Amino acid sequence: MNTGLALYGIDGVRKIEAQATAALGDDGFALMARAGEAAWRYLLRHWPQAQRIVVACGPGNNGGDGYVLARHALASGRAVRVVRARGHAPRSELCRRASAEFAAAGGNVEIFEHAIGPADAVVDAIFGIGFSREPDAETAALIAAIGRTGASVLSLDVPSGVDADRGATPGAAIVAARTLQFMAAHAGLYTGDALDHAGVADLDGLGVEAAAFAGVGEMARLAVRSDLSRWLKPRPRNSHKGGNGHVLCVGGDEGMGGAIALCAEAALRCGAGLVSVASRASHASAMLARRPEIMARGVQTRDDLRTLIERADVIALGPGLGKQTWGRDLFGAALDSGKPCVIDADALNLLAAAPRASAQAVLTPHPGEAARLLASDTSAVQRDRYGAARELAQKYGCPVVLKGAGSIVAASHATPRVIGAGNPGMASGGMGDVLTGAIAALLAQGLPAFDAAVCGALLHASAGDDAAREGERGLLASDLLPALRKLANP
Repeated sequence: MNTGLALYGIDGVRKIEAQATAALGDDGFALMARAGEAAWRYLLRHWPQAQRIVVACGPGNNGGDGYVLARHALASGRAVRVVRARGHAPRSELCRRASAEFAAAGGNVEIFEHAIGPADAVVDAIFGIGFSREPDAETAALIAAIGRTGASVLSLDVPSGVDADRGATPGAAIVAARTLQFMAAHAGLYTGDALDHAGVADLDGLGVEAAAFAGVGEMARLAVRSDLSRWLKPRPRNSHKGGNGHVLCVGGDEGMGGAIALCAEAALRCGAGLVSVASRASHASAMLARRPEIMARGVQTRDDLRTLIERADVIALGPGLGKQTWGRDLFGAALDSGKPCVIDADALNLLAAAPRASAQAVLTPHPGEAARLLASDTSAVQRDRYGAARELAQKYGCPVVLKGAGSIVAASHATPRVIGAGNPGMASGGMGDVLTGAIAALLAQGLPAFDAAVCGALLHASAGDDAAREGERGLLASDLLPALRKLANP
């Protein structure tokens, strides 16, 4: 099932651009003219009062788009200044033409020295989608000066310094209020560092015909709140609890009972018909007092767990599990059962220590856990979140939810999905436990593993956004539970 906005990699966008240019009689400047004019109209729409406009142009076609915008701004009577870093004279043929037309219209170009000066809006047209390295010192200084103006920044196609494929920022990068993408949305702008740089990311198709996309594969798709209704259908009137699945939540070593309790309650709020918990006996009474619908059991050994596993349809494994003998024994029993499992937290660390593929699992690592699963490091995971998610899915043979800003859901057989929801308030303890319960509940209700992972991650992130309306700081995992129930009934 396709959901949300199609996201493309750099190679795909270049092919789209080439095919669109061919359809225009190989007139690349016609496409540049469309982009520059579209960007000018966009700037007028969002900053109608801006009179002092600074356009920072680079040497390539992205800079050419900026020169076209500057010419339109000049014609409107605005006070327009184009600045470029030393050594950034136009290099591409199209950029040279756009620059010449700007000059012919009476525009001047300044070489950046130390400061930008006053501006009501700044347009970033320094680097486009092909730039993925650390900017040089001159460009880094220009980027810093743009930040010091305090003016709102509009980036054209991609914030300069952001890797449009991966979302990473190898060095200095523009922090934009808004980014206007041309023709196709760029996969890198929806995950990782890019989310702190792109601001509101919009798309203008530039009137390009659908034929320009022929033969171009998507790198990913963006899943958004409105997609929830595709999976969460009304239930038949004669539903019964057995038909909605039985989730067994396994975890909660001594002192960590809260983690497995959150997981279990999330499974209930997302519609599981029955939810059991296998935990330390000392936690059972507290769970029953908090939520009597949870069937809490104290277990000590693998043998204690086997009977509970036999009754369950899906296992949520890992919240508060620990890595001691008790946790290792329960982990082994759960995976050996062959039952569908959602694997999180300490269960992921145990899996990293003894890797094994499991087509019946869904993994939900944060970047640190992902690094351990890949025998890598967290910075490498964050530099290429798409690549890490894809490698995890291939190595472990199952769908993976790589958590973080712009969570990515990957599986070997499916186009990756990026979760277009969530907020910084969700960076707190217990959030992953709630996600584990949500995905397990959807698996138990019959969704295929990849769909359950995407829907569960989207449901969880959207609930976090609803719960954060009273403020992100201080948001608790338990604050998501009422919103989960509401969103699970679109």
